[in-house]
Amino acid sequence: MAELHVQPKKANPWGLWLLLAIIALAILFFIFRGCNNRTTEATNKDSTTTRIDSNSASAPSATMAITQPDWNSVDFNSPELKDSDINDKDISVRGNDRLTIYSLGENILFAPGQSVLQGTADKKLKEVVASVNKRYKSAIIGVYGNTDSTGTTGRNKQLGAERAAAVKDWLVKTGSVDSGKVSVRSYGESQPVADNSTEGGRKQNRNVQIVVFF
Repeated sequence: MAELHVQPKKANPWGLWLLLAIIALAILFFIFRGCNNRTTEATNKDSTTTRIDSNSASAPSATMAITQPDWNSVDFNSPELKDSDINDKDISVRGNDRLTIYSLGENILFAPGQSVLQGTADKKLKEVVASVNKRYKSAIIGVYGNTDSTGTTGRNKQLGAERAAAVKDWLVKTGSVDSGKVSVRSYGESQPVADNSTEGGRKQNRNVQIVVFF
């Protein structure tokens, strides 16, 4: 009998390569997917951090602003106070737990109808500054000008403002008070402390009051 030589069938290499390619693509797919997830998480984290930082205490806020006093709520009839640094009888001191008021008659500081400080004003204002610097160095100061009812309301309002401004200039230039902490107010004839129908009353109503808010 004739012998039959049957050759074994060779395996097709393309199937093996296709299988390897599919496995490689699957591996790459999972690698890229993992990278994308990490990138997304990092982006979200950075975004959250930015939002938190924008609202943090280190960001500028309204708390940095200086709190202003209520300039129109001053009680000029506050109780009298004893101040060991004020020896001049022409200076009265009043106050409460929020403020101190140093009052000086306008006839002491100014000539009638004028807004230029007289020479005698220097010594009196130095006493006031000494007391303020000793007790209320960083306080906010309001200088209020008041007049009697003689003349027009408009002129009295202007005169009160001019006199208050003259006192402020002295406090800044001679008293070395920070100009940013001193404001000027004028009530003119609208806030009398005495009767304008008498000379004595009108004299009391012509005054400058230095109010220290603390």
